Amino acid sequence: MRLRVEFTTEPFDLDEAPAHAVVARQVIEAAELDEVDVGPFGNTAEGAADAVLSAVDALLRQTLQAGATRVSLQVNVVGAAGEGAQ
Repeated sequence: MRLRVEFTTEPFDLDEAPAHAVVARQVIEAAELDEVDVGPFGNTAEGAADAVLSAVDALLRQTLQAGATRVSLQVNVVGAAGEGAQ
């Protein structure tokens, strides 16, 4: 099964990336994921279910420790119904 995670961390700072945002980027870029897209207002990554779930665990733990006051995320199974997503 493949999963896609979309996430943001707060508080926002439009002038300079806060520490928790930098940590989030490092966690996602270091994970064994593909199709990673990290941006100022939202981030997405896709990969095998185990890799995505491990990355989400690390993302939550490390960004909260780095000062995030809120982490919003959504996880979706990739592939439409009937396509046989693995």
